[in-house]
Amino acid sequence: MGPVELLPRVRRIAAHPRLLGAPLLVAALLVGGFLVLRDSSLVAVERVTVTGTSGPDASRVREALESSAREMTTLHVRTGALRDAVRSFPTVRDVRVDRDLPHGLTIHVLGRPAVATLSGAGQRVPVAADGTLLRGSPIPGDVPVLRIDAAPAGARLSEPRAVHALALIAAAPVAMRGHVERAFLGRQGLEADLRNGPSVIVGDGHRLRAKWVAAARVLGDPGARGARYVDVRVPERAVAGGLPTPDQEEPQPSTTG
Repeated sequence: MGPVELLPRVRRIAAHPRLLGAPLLVAALLVGGFLVLRDSSLVAVERVTVTGTSGPDASRVREALESSAREMTTLHVRTGALRDAVRSFPTVRDVRVDRDLPHGLTIHVLGRPAVATLSGAGQRVPVAADGTLLRGSPIPGDVPVLRIDAAPAGARLSEPRAVHALALIAAAPVAMRGHVERAFLGRQGLEADLRNGPSVIVGDGHRLRAKWVAAARVLGDPGARGARYVDVRVPERAVAGGLPTPDQEEPQPSTTG
């Protein structure tokens, strides 16, 4: 009885092949409807909020992003077009977008802050961690100085010695970077002078992050107080040098009455 009962069912399915195409038709209609809706005025961008802008280019960055965003809809945001709108501003690293349906758009600007100042040839130019020259931007007073022999040309730092020194600064933890007065390529390789502190001898450009961590560990040791330099060329054997001798230490106040 089982095989005999199945035959009518097979015939009924075969007799209605259009039923198999119904889901595909519905899916096609839904996709088509979405494509029409996503570019319609029903979801046009009418409110644009730009966050994260700063510096002298802030107003122009906002205007460029707002102008580009108002040509879009909240269902069809072209992030590439927004990036292109601010590509000429070196202080902008990237943008992120949040939608507020149906008509709102919030654009978050990810900045490219200065981590050092190039100084030389009568010029002072802030530079970002990736080597981008931030011409026209304010020069922060708490970033290290990189000495250069010639005025920088182009949009990025290219002088090899300065590039290596910049890599050293960029690798420093943010909390420690503010204590660096200058970085340079010296006789013993990369070095950094700390404000009101010792020099840090780094050596080659390998394992820079580990070397900064080692320097922080040594500087945090009370026994390294008064050292003239910290040698972290081998991070696992970081040492403080130039420590004052006992006769150079400040005399302790007398406790006798």
